[in-house]
Order: sequence, then C-alpha cells, then structure tokens
Amino acid sequence: MMSITMWLFGLIVLLLVVLSIRERIRWRRMRDKNWDAIGEAKTSPLSQAIVNLVGTAGGIYLSLVLLQTFLEVQTPRSIALAGMDLEPLATISIALAIVQPFVARFLPNKR
Repeated sequence: MMSITMWLFGLIVLLLVVLSIRERIRWRRMRDKNWDAIGEAKTSPLSQAIVNLVGTAGGIYLSLVLLQTFLEVQTPRSIALAGMDLEPLATISIALAIVQPFVARFLPNKR
C-alpha cells in the first residue's frame, strides 16, 4: 500500500511536469509561426514540448555523467525519495529540465 507521502510526492512531480510542458508549449507557439506547412502533417505543441523536456533532461544527464567521470566523483547508485529508489544524476537532470523554462522566463533576454 502506498503511503500518503508517496502520493503527494507523485502529484507534485506530475504537476511540475505539466506546468513545465505548458511553459514549453507557450515558448514554441511564440517562436514558431510556420505558415508554409499548411496542409502538411505536423507535430502538436504538446508532443514538441515533451520531446524538448526529455531532450533537455538527456543533455543535462550526459553533461553530469561526463563531469562526474572527469572529476572522479563517487555518487550512490540510488537514492530513496518518497519510497522510491531513484538514480541521482537522472533525478537531478529531470528536475533541472522541469525548472529550466521557469528560470529562463525571469532571466533578462539578451536578444
């Protein structure tokens, strides 16, 4: 039986993922106005945002693995969080990818 802490943690993570994806969809709509693609098959803003989230998390993960290897830092194989065993670098990378669009919104745009 799952504890209330596990349910609460899962709901918070799900909410953060949904909000992050929504922010990425907003970004994509503001950037991409492809009027030439009328009539062609195209991906939805939701699928593009999910691909962007996973791609960002993957890039962060690879960078963290390279940094860990280069610095020869020892990390535990897994960490227990709300009753789940998670891989530390993967957890950090997905958390940073979820937070990234919110941080970018408040940073001044250099363009």
